[in-house]
Amino acid sequence: MSDLIQPLTDKTFSAAVAHGITVVDFWAPWCAPCREIAPVTEALAAELKGKAVFAKLNVDDFTPLSEQYEVLSMPTLVIFKDGEPIDNIIGSLPIDQLRTRIQQYL
Repeated sequence: MSDLIQPLTDKTFSAAVAHGITVVDFWAPWCAPCREIAPVTEALAAELKGKAVFAKLNVDDFTPLSEQYEVLSMPTLVIFKDGEPIDNIIGSLPIDQLRTRIQQYL
């Protein structure tokens, strides 16, 4: 994981999503589509640096948080604005589609 994507825990989650736009990747190490989308989210984190924060939460390690945000499939990207979830993106989408979905909230 690059330094552009912040690893989250149950202790750091609330503060991480509290301000601005934060894109949280709910993932698991055994999930092939999660590994597929990782370079895409890293590229977008670099491209949108200063406009949106990107973070990852391992659903195996922090199951209650994934249940709280109704993450049933992976990968799921949840876009937060000032602490509130405003969009869910489920599955591994092409970078252009992800960029468009995220940029509408910037």
